[in-house]
Amino acid sequence: MKVDIERMEAEQAKIILQETAGLAIITIHRPQKRNALTANMWQHLSKVGREILENPKNKVVLLRGAGEQFTAGSDIKEFHQMTLEEAEESFVLMEEAISTFENLPIPTIGVINGPAMGAGLELALACDLRIGSEKSKLGIPVGKLGITLNNKFAQRLVDLIGPSLAKDLVYTGRVLKAEEAYRLGMINYLVNEDNLDRYAIRMGKLVASQSPASLLSIKKSVSQCVNSVPELWKGTSRFVDTYDFPEGVSAFVEKRIPRFSRRTTNGEQVK
Repeated sequence: MKVDIERMEAEQAKIILQETAGLAIITIHRPQKRNALTANMWQHLSKVGREILENPKNKVVLLRGAGEQFTAGSDIKEFHQMTLEEAEESFVLMEEAISTFENLPIPTIGVINGPAMGAGLELALACDLRIGSEKSKLGIPVGKLGITLNNKFAQRLVDLIGPSLAKDLVYTGRVLKAEEAYRLGMINYLVNEDNLDRYAIRMGKLVASQSPASLLSIKKSVSQCVNSVPELWKGTSRFVDTYDFPEGVSAFVEKRIPRFSRRTTNGEQVK
């Protein structure tokens, strides 16, 4: 059976779900804003993720972005209109959406064409497999915005790429090109952009043809192997810094270099 990925008009911002041939194809569609997700879109993404399980025919999830982007992550400009607590709540919605896909009892495949940045990278890492094109770019430049990585956020990075590289990506804000991301194992399969959707569908069908019991078993077993949070990391933590986050967002909107404050060793701002 031939499967075609649904296309939408460019001005529409939504989460699209297409269910066909055992595949649940989810498209983040806001191409005019690099597929950046608003708080409402994160909430809708969670809802769509849960709805997938209502259809027993769905055996594999393909998660992709419209056009030449996966997703730039959360919409930073939206934060400029929020209080700190509202921004924190928005990050909670983001984490709920990412965790929804991470915890699905069926295989998930991220289809990464173009940048997967910040929360977009986290969403990609929450998938079981990732297929990229030569245009894929992966990064988590949160240091420019005063966004703080909570325990779950950090652990996804550490589980896949190790502690040193996880720190490297945040310390420097550098963006990995497709070949380096593939070499480091952040991308499982690297294909030509023109063949990306077809390859993803073919891979999805291949995975869907395997024993559901085997797929669920390996997913559970691997999760138990890697999700042992050290005692040091347990507990809750915030996503935004009281001082650096407002400055980082303002600098982003105003297109200038942020002027972050000095800190003491315990993280307090120096007056």
